[in-house]
Amino acid sequence: MPRLSEVIAALETLWPAERAESWDAVGTVTGDPAQEVTRVLFAVDPVQEVVDEAVRLGADLLVTHHPLYLRGTTTVAAGTPKGRVVHTLIKNDVALHVAHTNADKADPGVSDALAGALDLRVTGPLVPDPDDPAGRRGLGRICELDHPLTVRELAERAARRLPATAQGIRVAGDPDAVVRRVAVSGGSGDSLFDRVRAAGVDAFLTADLRHHPASEFAASVEERPLALIDAAHWATEWPWCELAAAELDQISDRHGWGLRVHVSTTVTDPWTAHAASPVTTSPMGAPN
Repeated sequence: MPRLSEVIAALETLWPAERAESWDAVGTVTGDPAQEVTRVLFAVDPVQEVVDEAVRLGADLLVTHHPLYLRGTTTVAAGTPKGRVVHTLIKNDVALHVAHTNADKADPGVSDALAGALDLRVTGPLVPDPDDPAGRRGLGRICELDHPLTVRELAERAARRLPATAQGIRVAGDPDAVVRRVAVSGGSGDSLFDRVRAAGVDAFLTADLRHHPASEFAASVEERPLALIDAAHWATEWPWCELAAAELDQISDRHGWGLRVHVSTTVTDPWTAHAASPVTTSPMGAPN
């Protein structure tokens, strides 16, 4: 069986920590480098439900996309939610390793997995990594469809192919507009609007779109309408877990490690219910 240090070294070849954004918190959070690893669980969020799942599974290593402590902390007391996570991990000898923006930029990365889930053909990164001479790494992806779809049809495809969440899929723009090229970005994407606007795409599929940025973006593309398709943050990043697990499986096979690699299906999207507004044709507009 490999040691944790060996598995982490392999993961660092996929998602080097130095490629993470300067504000990010990636790498190994808990774990003894000398401990043996036989079973690994991949998930989006290092929350208590996922850590409990790792313990039940008998995992020695939990790999998550989101950091446990992104902004630092002064306590890991078990009376706090994140402190309880730390205590559960250590008491049960479960190591935690995080690959966040370094996995976003990777080739293949989070947005490649999102594009693959939607059967989109990737043509290149939305924001290329200047340190990649091949031009394949970077944030987001620009994609082409095998055949044109309407915005509505693309949104319906996303609703079918991505994990179900209470939010579902929201659309801004003409639902009947035709989409041939689309930009995608797993996770929060409204910081990429300038890049999307310059990419010559017909739609942008991402998550966490806020009212004012979306409204201002819609106003800025009036001459060439560009639809926004907004999915749940967790749902757009979950496909990466399957991609990452497959990559570790291949590494395990090459080294003869015999790792048992799993993907968590625990839904950690924070929204748990959705009440749709009734369809109305009232000319009165919004209620007072």
